[in-house]
Amino acid sequence: MSTTTETTQGTTGLPQVDEVVTHAHVHDIQLPSGTFALITLDNGFNHTKPNTFGAQGLSELAAALDTLHQRATSGEIVGVGVTGKPFIMAVGADLTGVPAITTREQALEIARLGHQTFSRIADLPVATFGFINGASMGGGVEIALYADYRTISSDVPAYATPECFLGLVPGWGGTYLVPRLIGTEGAAKLIVTNPLSQNRMIKGKDAFALGLADRLLEPVTFLEDSLAFADRVIAGSETVERTPVDTDDEAAWNAPLDKAAADADGRTGKAAPAPYRAIELMRLARTATREEAFEAENQALADLIMSDELRSGLYAFDLVQKRAKRPAGAPDKSLARKVTKVGVVGAGLMASQMALLFARRLKVPVVMTDLDQQRVDKGVAYVHDEVDKLAAKGRVSADGANRLKALVTGSTSKDGFADADFVIEAVFEEMSVKKTVFAQVEDVVTPECVLATNTSSLDITEMAADLKHPERVVGFHFFNPVAVMPLLEIIRGDRTDDATLATAFATSRGLGKTSILVKNSPSFVVNRLLGRFMGESGRIVDEGTPISVVEQAFAGLTPMPPFMLISLVGPAIALHNSETLAAAFPERFSASPNLAKVVEAKIPSFYGSDGAIDPEVLALFEAPADPVVLTGEQVRERALEALADEIRRMLDEGVVQGPQDIDLAMITGAGFPFWNGGVTPLLDRSGISEKVTGRRFLPRGVASVPEAATAG
Repeated sequence: MSTTTETTQGTTGLPQVDEVVTHAHVHDIQLPSGTFALITLDNGFNHTKPNTFGAQGLSELAAALDTLHQRATSGEIVGVGVTGKPFIMAVGADLTGVPAITTREQALEIARLGHQTFSRIADLPVATFGFINGASMGGGVEIALYADYRTISSDVPAYATPECFLGLVPGWGGTYLVPRLIGTEGAAKLIVTNPLSQNRMIKGKDAFALGLADRLLEPVTFLEDSLAFADRVIAGSETVERTPVDTDDEAAWNAPLDKAAADADGRTGKAAPAPYRAIELMRLARTATREEAFEAENQALADLIMSDELRSGLYAFDLVQKRAKRPAGAPDKSLARKVTKVGVVGAGLMASQMALLFARRLKVPVVMTDLDQQRVDKGVAYVHDEVDKLAAKGRVSADGANRLKALVTGSTSKDGFADADFVIEAVFEEMSVKKTVFAQVEDVVTPECVLATNTSSLDITEMAADLKHPERVVGFHFFNPVAVMPLLEIIRGDRTDDATLATAFATSRGLGKTSILVKNSPSFVVNRLLGRFMGESGRIVDEGTPISVVEQAFAGLTPMPPFMLISLVGPAIALHNSETLAAAFPERFSASPNLAKVVEAKIPSFYGSDGAIDPEVLALFEAPADPVVLTGEQVRERALEALADEIRRMLDEGVVQGPQDIDLAMITGAGFPFWNGGVTPLLDRSGISEKVTGRRFLPRGVASVPEAATAG
């Protein structure tokens, strides 16, 4: 393991930062064709920290490549390869030092350092190879593109250029090399569309199919086979054929980029600069020389490194990487009890999803119960069908599938909960129903068994009030779909004890979830904020603004427009949440009468099968006598002001430990974009926080460029 606080040689303008250095180890390998130099990137942390490129690591790599250039010129070596430590190529630039960059000149220097270093690979006078052996992101993708040839392992789990997701561009060659290698259709998907689609990654096989590697090799003998391939290429016994990319047809080159720009418009509302800079650079790649393209990337990186969007993206990344692993306010994990068996009350879709997740992640028996055998059988069948799908995709073995199926059983009796350590209910969202269920379960389970509720809005304290052991009741709120959504809100009732809470957090970790501690309060965090957001949107429509105007106002703020979101969760559930909040906070929340009409008419969505607002829905909406029609900008500002007001109230009430938990919840539970930092950085930098509440949510310089930073 190696860290340093030394300033990199030749980069004296950069601030000193504590860098985990990725070293460039060079080994000579004797091939039949001659001596081959293999560079292995390794930061010395095995699998606990992936390789990244910081200033000192880049300087070390540059020095190694300079030495190899001399050896190649003198005829000592016949080829050079670059690979990573086991299972990891590299995951891009070391961005931990970005907050220390305070001038554009510093940002420009780190941008140029990457190009200057990686270009040494392309400039070597011998054949060069990128052996992509593991996870590759950002600079880890780009470094291999400088080589003449590439192999990739079939089990590479993640291959991506995620920069636009954070507020950057693939600025160490990616916007030039990728489109010129595979064309703009694949490049636009990799560089813009995938990052804006919740940072979608592709696998090694997909990267090969796109043309980003020349050979797809099996992992067991990947390095040996890669070296054998290199030897044959050097010896001339094997050739690599690639379909040339047409750079003459401007219209054909730009068409996929136009499509990507339109997609970015819909997802970001043109508020995020990074995807548009990436598209601009890919347009330039058609006619620019390498030097011109790389300098344009340098300038783009310098601008974006000094942007609030990148700082917000890094803030969001830090939340999901660090705060998510150490939930604020969680009790000592040593207090947690071991969970060896789980009970699930209910066998509907949500309950069945939970049963599968508990079995798959905790590897413990799970018993589902419901009112009749038909419901139970349907729930168990759902789990078995999902396991079969996993097996068909190769995600579990045949034996593993059989073991998973055997873990999940069902019954109409709760007697199977007698030796359970953790029982969760997922029944109808009605207080009396849930209280009855918990009373029945308490008669069966041990005094130490945790009783968890998946309620999305109801009072945990009231739910536990009539039990003999109210201290073992805790909120355990999943988001749908259970297997996909990372967030789990853990709610402490007034009498929930530390052992119960610690067990809930430990169980959440075992399930692979991101957890936040929430004070017992109406609708908790995500549903309360979405309730305020959707409620304000509904009120604006009820006052006379067309639904279409409201839907188009939130691009770049929310993962989908408000009425599409209502359609996703279901109008009845949305109405129930708004009624819960209206009962708790009548001065701010109200249930929309028009939404109530949609629910009463049993219309499942505001949208028809053609993707447009359903005319049947519009026919139900009652026009006000004196309509107030807002512009899209006015709609957006009013909704943001409502969010700012509600967040300040929640923080003052102690619903969460801090604004960071609000942002973590909205990113992982509601899909709010990384480049906004969730929601509070957006409210801060737009001035809405101070306008509505009189102060910012985060200190200046957190999720934003410090005021001391200069444009340079």
